Amino acid sequence: MNRERLDATGIDRALGALNAKAAAPWQICQGKLNKEFHFNDFVDAFGFMAKAALVAEAMNHHPEWLNIYAKVRVDLSTHDAGGITDLDFALAERMELLAR
Repeated sequence: MNRERLDATGIDRALGALNAKAAAPWQICQGKLNKEFHFNDFVDAFGFMAKAALVAEAMNHHPEWLNIYAKVRVDLSTHDAGGITDLDFALAERMELLAR
């Protein structure tokens, strides 16, 4: 997976492809790929986080996230690349599948 920082055109292309498959759109917020997932309750939200943690660990790419009851806010960027990479979009796609 490419860990090179994407330029604005690459981000726009990848964001469009990701959002074409997403239930609710991802966005760029403060230089990171961002989304807030909404679940039925805390157990569903925490279950999503547990499954996503296993995927993130396997990818060796870990999200910044915050859980408040039934919401999980996710921010993705590749710190060693100094911005958003294809790896962030790959993890976002996996999270979309897990959230369904």
